[in-house]
Amino acid sequence: MKKLLLLPGDGVGPEVMREAKRLIDWFVRRRGLAFEIEEDLVGGAAIDARGMPLSDSTIALARAADAVLFGAVGGPKWADIGFDRRPEIAILGLRQSLGLFANLRPAAVYDPLVSASPLRPEIVRGLDIMIVRESTGGIYFGEPRGIETLPDGQKRGVNTEIYSTSEIERVGRVAFELARRRRGAVASVEKSNVMESGLLWRQTVTALRDREYPDVALTHVLADNCAMQLVREPRQFDVIVTANLFGDLLSDLASQLTGSLGMLPSATLGELQPDGKRHALYEPIHGSAPDIAGRGIANPLAQILSFAMLLRYSLDMESEAALVERAVESVLAKGLRTADIMSSGAARVGTSVMGESILRELEKIEAAAA
Repeated sequence: MKKLLLLPGDGVGPEVMREAKRLIDWFVRRRGLAFEIEEDLVGGAAIDARGMPLSDSTIALARAADAVLFGAVGGPKWADIGFDRRPEIAILGLRQSLGLFANLRPAAVYDPLVSASPLRPEIVRGLDIMIVRESTGGIYFGEPRGIETLPDGQKRGVNTEIYSTSEIERVGRVAFELARRRRGAVASVEKSNVMESGLLWRQTVTALRDREYPDVALTHVLADNCAMQLVREPRQFDVIVTANLFGDLLSDLASQLTGSLGMLPSATLGELQPDGKRHALYEPIHGSAPDIAGRGIANPLAQILSFAMLLRYSLDMESEAALVERAVESVLAKGLRTADIMSSGAARVGTSVMGESILRELEKIEAAAA
């Protein structure tokens, strides 16, 4: 029995999570998967109910779960609340409490959506890359940091880029293990030409590959060159591993290659534990989209694909994950589109119809395989 914690959150979060729950129910009924499911409040919904975006009880549920499926948080209702109580603290708090250090951001272009990309079809057709971003260290967390007043009255802002060998090795291992399941190539991205932390990053990743992953191809790419190459020739990459700041920038750039945030899932993984498990949180990369919340038009596919990542990386259910992804591509090939991915000649559908279409496609795929 696998324990799943569902945290729908705010805005369109509950709407897209509803479709993911229907998918989970389908796997329980048709594939005999056994799940113990808890659901709880985070973000603005938790502020309204409990006065805080993330409670200790929610953290305890997350620690006990095999995986967490997260929706989205935030919205104008909570815009004026204190900085340390804003809804987004929920996701940051979960990452910190669970030690979620490796953020996985896939950027894949489904063939039916090639025209949605801002790049030419011949550049993005068949694109399938994975960016692994270190997410608990680097310049966002390094000390010293802050704003100080100098003797002459000027202000000075300070942030510090810090990485240790162990921090680099653990995220490197995630990247190399992923590459072994994919196409066997890792691009390590840093700025070793001007940053000592980048030089240590390059040296550590190289030593790790030589010592533990000699079967995986490794290249080193400077961060600015990587940004250029993602636009120029993105299909050259398989797995990209990089530090927190560069991962933040490059994953957002890569997301736009696909044409829609509504299609992109993500995962954030913790340390591998002695029992072989690791804490993990899965979420769509889009926000809470309060402007369309409650209208039934949000794209649920990023949430559904986040569940596919959960099946693959936390439950080791590769065939089930691939089944979900196949159903998504098949529905898109039949011309169904939510508003964010609408194109000429396609049929516009809402959130629930898109979710229902995925379930129908799963039924057809299963029947054909029987």
